[in-house]
Amino acid sequence: MPLSPLRRAWAAVPLRSRVTSVDAETLRRWLADLPPPPGYAVSARPLRYRQAPHLAAFCWYEDRLIELQVPEPFRAWDERVYYRARRKPGRRLAFQWFSRRVRFRTRREVLRFVYCHEFFHWYLREVRGGKASAETACDRFALAHFRPRNAGVDWSAVLPGYDPTRRPLKRAA
Repeated sequence: MPLSPLRRAWAAVPLRSRVTSVDAETLRRWLADLPPPPGYAVSARPLRYRQAPHLAAFCWYEDRLIELQVPEPFRAWDERVYYRARRKPGRRLAFQWFSRRVRFRTRREVLRFVYCHEFFHWYLREVRGGKASAETACDRFALAHFRPRNAGVDWSAVLPGYDPTRRPLKRAA
């Protein structure tokens, strides 16, 4: 049976994991229904924290790497995710922030959320050619796509200009 274009695109993405109980194939399976970043590698590593678990990930444009971090030791926790801001009226620069409390119960949920967030940073910079520092937009994308099964999603319709089969991408400016 031939692979779907999305599976073929994920097969070309180098994956690496240093998280206990999450090998590279498990990570590939967990991210298989999300859009792959052509020309970039994806790496997962443990996040050592002092007081409480939190979300952390990076998109290294120069190294062409999306690095995901999972809190170790892992325990379920609630995280407030800010997805929108509105300017308050007046002369002073002040904002009203809109947030949603998200319960992260498993390593899979954490990896999918931070991947979606960092993938949208990648998309804004590499595909759209703009600045990639839109944190609330990245959180909106992650909130919309990290939990549902996205097996039938046409990512090129959701993300204008995105083509998972295009390889390799031109060097970012």
